[in-house]
Amino acid sequence: MSNLNNKVILVTGASRGIGAEIAQQLATAGAKVIVNYASGKDAAEQVVTSIKNNGGDAIALQADISNSDAVEQLFDNAISHYGKIDVLVNNAGIMITKLIKDTTDEDFSRQFDINVRGTFNTLREAAIKLADNGSIINFSSTTTRLMMPTYGTYVATKGAVEQLTRVFAKEIGSRGINVNAILPGPTNTELFTKGKPQEVIDRLASLNAFNRLGEPADIAKIVAFLASDDAKWISGQTIGVNGAMA
Repeated sequence: MSNLNNKVILVTGASRGIGAEIAQQLATAGAKVIVNYASGKDAAEQVVTSIKNNGGDAIALQADISNSDAVEQLFDNAISHYGKIDVLVNNAGIMITKLIKDTTDEDFSRQFDINVRGTFNTLREAAIKLADNGSIINFSSTTTRLMMPTYGTYVATKGAVEQLTRVFAKEIGSRGINVNAILPGPTNTELFTKGKPQEVIDRLASLNAFNRLGEPADIAKIVAFLASDDAKWISGQTIGVNGAMA
């Protein structure tokens, strides 16, 4: 487990699924964690309670990351509480799968607002407010390496996140901050499995070398490493976390 003692880490979309597991693992490694949520206050507070019950330190802060004013307040409130932010984990995102011809203006705008504008908003705040020698981990998706029908708009948003990652890594590197994106494959969360027939889940699981879905812990361990000082020479990279799926 990476040593994250004394690091303050902001995790967006951390009230459930992969984000909640990331928050838990970072706290276990010694970090103080800001559990951000857009809605679902009770779930976010449960994550915080679980962390505290295991001897960790965490707070829950609400913010819609697609709103720049809310993101500014999120950073300010976190810094007011902990004195700094060392690491930003841009986990929050949504996925709407439809053929391009069936994708509505609302579908398009909602995904770009959260996945791209949300990441952009947090990066812009981090450019000013993240502590020197910090780290940023953005979330893309293995689907950017696949040509899967119904994922067109979603992969467009994640492709944008990857490009923001590469450029921002060079813009902010002079402050000792490294920036990377990870690309999870299909992961065993309610968000992924809900509404999918078992045969679809099994087919997607069979596309990687281990013939199983990823687990949230598989993703969280990589985030914990990238948040640590051991990963400082890795920057501007897009890292597949998908069991050789792609």
